[in-house]
Amino acid sequence: MQLHDVWFVLIAVLWTGYFFLEGFDFGVGVLTKLLARDRRERRVLINTIGPVWDGNEVWLLTAGGATFAAFPEWYATLFSGFYLPLLVILICLIIRGVAFEYRHKRDEDRWQTNWEHAIFWTSLIPAFLWGVAFANIVRGVKIDEHKEYVGSLFDLLNVYSLLGGLVTLTLFTFHGTVFTSLKTVGDIRERSRALATRLGVVTAVLALVFLIWTQVSRGDGRSLIAMAVAVVALVGALAFNLAGREGWSFALSGVTIAAAVAMLFLTLFPNVMPSSLNDAWNLTVTNASSSPYTLKIMTWCAGVATPLVLLYQGWTYWVFRKRIGTQHIVDAH
Repeated sequence: MQLHDVWFVLIAVLWTGYFFLEGFDFGVGVLTKLLARDRRERRVLINTIGPVWDGNEVWLLTAGGATFAAFPEWYATLFSGFYLPLLVILICLIIRGVAFEYRHKRDEDRWQTNWEHAIFWTSLIPAFLWGVAFANIVRGVKIDEHKEYVGSLFDLLNVYSLLGGLVTLTLFTFHGTVFTSLKTVGDIRERSRALATRLGVVTAVLALVFLIWTQVSRGDGRSLIAMAVAVVALVGALAFNLAGREGWSFALSGVTIAAAVAMLFLTLFPNVMPSSLNDAWNLTVTNASSSPYTLKIMTWCAGVATPLVLLYQGWTYWVFRKRIGTQHIVDAH
């Protein structure tokens, strides 16, 4: 395995980590409208991800930076062709961060309501658009012989990509619902488990259609195994949720996300961005990568920094591992 292959795998791992972690806090953001009945319950939900949401976004920055350094042609074509949806995601992430920090700065009802609306929409929109983006990458887009995207925004809004967006939205929301039942106590925990059951069924149907479509159009034996793992893990997550085993349910919903992302990257390899115009114009791990020396330096840096980041983030989750409920929320002055 050459270094450009290694970095393709590492970028897949980074996206997996991002969707696993940011997936549940996107889901919790959506639940502020779907599950919470009042402001106190919304505060409970926000507090479950309050200590970790910003650390989760580091995975996105790392994935983007690694793509820029390891596969500059992929980065350039992706960010120019998908400029508008990625810009919308970026704006949402900025507003979302501001909303978390500013919501509690004033006690006025209108002030807090507006920021709570912002948290909901800036969680829902990126959760949907990430699925649209990755579905288009797998499906293939209009790339010419100069490695440039020559399509339009409407080319990205096809049935397959919109289905991919619905899958990520429902899957992340299900993941967030299971996380909520794992992190809360009392009535909100019970209602979260009930919602996870209903939402999980919808997620399973949408995901099964999308994964089968992907497998039939671009899959092979390896992607078939990943698809099977994703389906079995999702069924297991539903079963453990019904049994009240939230820890196992959350772990298996995370496995579902990891296996689904693995399947998408397996269907891509050795391409990183297929061309729908001509297979000869595909961006591959070979023609889109940086020089071997650049990849070598990156590998050494990643080998030193990655374990430290994982240890720190793991410690953060351990410190804030306890459950919370409405009884832990202090009344505003």
